[in-house]
Amino acid sequence: MKILIADDHNLVREGLRPFLEELDPNVEISEAASFDEAYAVAAEGDRWDLILMDLKMPGMVAFDGLVKMCEAHKETPVVILSGHFNRHDVLEAVERGAAGYVPKTISGSAMVNALRLVLSGEKYIPSAAFQDSPESNDDSPIGRSAIAQTATDGPLSRLSDREKEILGHLIEGNTNKEIARKLGLQEITVKVHLRNIYRKMEAANRAQAVRIALQSGWQT
Repeated sequence: MKILIADDHNLVREGLRPFLEELDPNVEISEAASFDEAYAVAAEGDRWDLILMDLKMPGMVAFDGLVKMCEAHKETPVVILSGHFNRHDVLEAVERGAAGYVPKTISGSAMVNALRLVLSGEKYIPSAAFQDSPESNDDSPIGRSAIAQTATDGPLSRLSDREKEILGHLIEGNTNKEIARKLGLQEITVKVHLRNIYRKMEAANRAQAVRIALQSGWQT
């Protein structure tokens, strides 16, 4: 697995390495300290599995750098890293091609789960982006305690308690295998529940189900 980290802070780049190594013990990590350097390094590689880019590093110019990198590497998921974020930035980044938007404040395990979700072909959107405060950078996980607090009407009300429990794990960024292990279920059972969840929520995939849940008032 080949990953490029682009961030103008050396401590951030070094701090990310142990978590990226959890994704693949044989991971090859390249680094860049600006967008121009990242773009040049990315151009040298034949195939990248993941590109992580700081939104505010030199040369980014708002979302222009993101768009340029996504266009140059259409087969590679490009994920935005940010120390602070708001709802507008998260949604605009995804609309402009980002495969995810990861706050630097989230825990290491949450970051690994987020990146695994991206590598599986889904998009990662932090739950805090859909909370009431538009400038929130809270990285509190959306979890199983939401079962008793979901809305009484709307798509969430159509789900059974087990489906809500699985949806909570889905929002946390857990894979099907991880959900199955945590709940003591077979992976095929989790897949069946997910199909039912998508149908009841009128969602096409994992990312859309998460977005609908958060927009419908899912709370911890």
